[in-house]
Amino acid sequence: MALPKRRHSKSRRNKKRTHQGIPLDSIAVVTCSRCSAAIRPHNACSSCGYYKGRQVDHTVKQKDKSKARG
Repeated sequence: MALPKRRHSKSRRNKKRTHQGIPLDSIAVVTCSRCSAAIRPHNACSSCGYYKGRQVDHTVKQKDKSKARG
């Protein structure tokens, strides 16, 4: 079995892999059970901020949160 004499550089390796990406039409999309927005599975909803029936604070910006402190 033949072995390479020299190591392939990172750019040469990556050039060979350019066509191996996931096509955009194969990305799965489901609807949010709370607001019926289209989201990717196993991710928090970007419009209502819920994941598995719980509110996740870091996904949706809270309005007037900074004004209430001052």
